[in-house]
Amino acid sequence: MTNPTFYLPVTLIQDFINDTFIRLGVPTDDARICADVLITSDLRGIESHGVGRLKYYYDRIKSGQHQVITNITVIKETLSTAVLDGNHGMGMIIGTHAMSKAIEKAKIVGLGAVAVRNSTHFGIDGYYALMAVKENMVGLSFTNARPSIAPTFGVEPMLGTNPIAFGAPTDGECPFLFDAATSIIQRGKVEVHSREEKILESGYVVDQNNQFMTDPDFILSELGKKRAAFLPLGGEGEIFGGYKGYDLATMVEILCASFQNGSFLNALSGLDDHGHDRTFNVGHFFLAINIGYFTDIELFKQTTGNILRDLQNSKKAPGHDHIYFAGEKEFESEKIIRVKGIPIIPNLQKELKFIQNDLNLTGYEFPF
Repeated sequence: MTNPTFYLPVTLIQDFINDTFIRLGVPTDDARICADVLITSDLRGIESHGVGRLKYYYDRIKSGQHQVITNITVIKETLSTAVLDGNHGMGMIIGTHAMSKAIEKAKIVGLGAVAVRNSTHFGIDGYYALMAVKENMVGLSFTNARPSIAPTFGVEPMLGTNPIAFGAPTDGECPFLFDAATSIIQRGKVEVHSREEKILESGYVVDQNNQFMTDPDFILSELGKKRAAFLPLGGEGEIFGGYKGYDLATMVEILCASFQNGSFLNALSGLDDHGHDRTFNVGHFFLAINIGYFTDIELFKQTTGNILRDLQNSKKAPGHDHIYFAGEKEFESEKIIRVKGIPIIPNLQKELKFIQNDLNLTGYEFPF
């Protein structure tokens, strides 16, 4: 009989994530930040980047692709800009440090922009945009990633899923937060389908003959061999605007590589020419905008809130009674998950038990 899905308390999962990073050698304060980034993803209902990604970080630390001690080097800095080298440390630490620096610069001169090279996977992109929102600023965050998106009319994975995050405060309890990959689907969602043993919808991924692929396990295997590729937002070809997703992914690649003389495209694969593991050399770009340098902050919030309310109050399609704005569903999800708990499906249970046993985390008694 298949094990049921268990809903475990948020604090329990957050503590387990935190202790896992500590046991792997991440310093205590850094482990707390890493755990906060992952648990924020789970709270927002983004299962692809929460505790479900813990085994990913475990594997990358064990392989030496992520350094547990994060040493950040300042390459270049002005009043409003900075270029940082993450030296292959923990991406969540590099990301929070970089956005914090951008925010501090924006407090002084109105805008803060920070480019990062030689980083690693930093969790959900929106976490860093929200850092600026909490300071009554607009925040933008970008990152490149392992090759997975094929350019329009191509079938080879070249661009990463290259997400874009944009956050802005409003006069309501929920900020506006757009956080999305520039592909139709991203690797983490395919991993979720694999854990849930579910087939993907046709139209997301193509093989070398431009035929759609739907088996998540096979897709993940073929991605590493460059024989599978995600389609950009808009899908195949140009009819539904696939070139727009392709161009947005390229824009992110430029922001995350060209500004800091960093790695790009195939150099981000995490593999050398012989197929052996190497560092990922991921790049990020962060921008914080001080609203007070442009207009009154409360007026900005009111205008933004009015924009969102007008959209929500517009005529609805038959069968629909609510129009959402970006970040609203995730905001509501957090309220539910804090009460109900984080869902741990059977295959994720196996991963957590493996980590627990391997790292001898005896202080936890899971119901599976």
